[in-house]
Amino acid sequence: MDTMDQVAVKPGEAEQEGSASVIAVEDLHKSFGSQKVLNGISLTVNRGETLAVLGRSGTGKSVLLRLIIGLEKPDLGSIRIHGQDIDGLALDQLGEIRTKMGFLFQHAALYDSLTVEQNVAFPLQHHKKEMPASEKCARVRQLLEEVGMEGALQKMPSDISGGMQKRVGLARALALEPDILLLDEPTAGLDPISSAEINDLVLKLQAEHHMASIVVTHDLHSAKTIADRLALLNEGNVVIEGSFEELQKSDDGFVREFLRYS
Repeated sequence: MDTMDQVAVKPGEAEQEGSASVIAVEDLHKSFGSQKVLNGISLTVNRGETLAVLGRSGTGKSVLLRLIIGLEKPDLGSIRIHGQDIDGLALDQLGEIRTKMGFLFQHAALYDSLTVEQNVAFPLQHHKKEMPASEKCARVRQLLEEVGMEGALQKMPSDISGGMQKRVGLARALALEPDILLLDEPTAGLDPISSAEINDLVLKLQAEHHMASIVVTHDLHSAKTIADRLALLNEGNVVIEGSFEELQKSDDGFVREFLRYS
């Protein structure tokens, strides 16, 4: 069983540099046909900060991530990355912004036909063509060491556990040295021990890399462990945003019910 050697410091305890938001979502609306998914939400995330987005299934949490990375377009509102509105950007401009975003998919989304080493090297092969092969190799090994998977370079995704696949997915997400990390259900489908290990790993990586991070999750324990702030969505709106302690003090019926059953 793979275990973390140490538990990292919570990212919010690290000093944040600068006050400008790395991610700024303002009055964001998104519908699919007659189904309204996001109804004018506004959120910001600073460097070195982790925001957890919570809510029931179908409340637009994963859609929010897809909008931020530019895979979907908003109906109304704006998404600014380092102050630049991404809506309407040319594909090459959007592609340049995406290279500064690391994305961990819900099921890791590793390429089945590639080894662990090849999966992590994939972004470097496509976006760092000028980088010498020896540097790419060293970078991949460094990343896999960071996530505790240095001994699995030649293994295939089918040969490792779900928790290990998430670790490899995190290593791949960090390959291009992003300043934004987007995590979609990082502990989904994992047993409690593996979930705790992923939480510790996210904390460790955030403390080391000081990224602006958004984690979408149903796992309230994970959210309160790794996030500085939590935003709870319901019917396309942000019901409450704040620390876990602030959510606990809320008198809102939905907030109380969500905390009770989570």
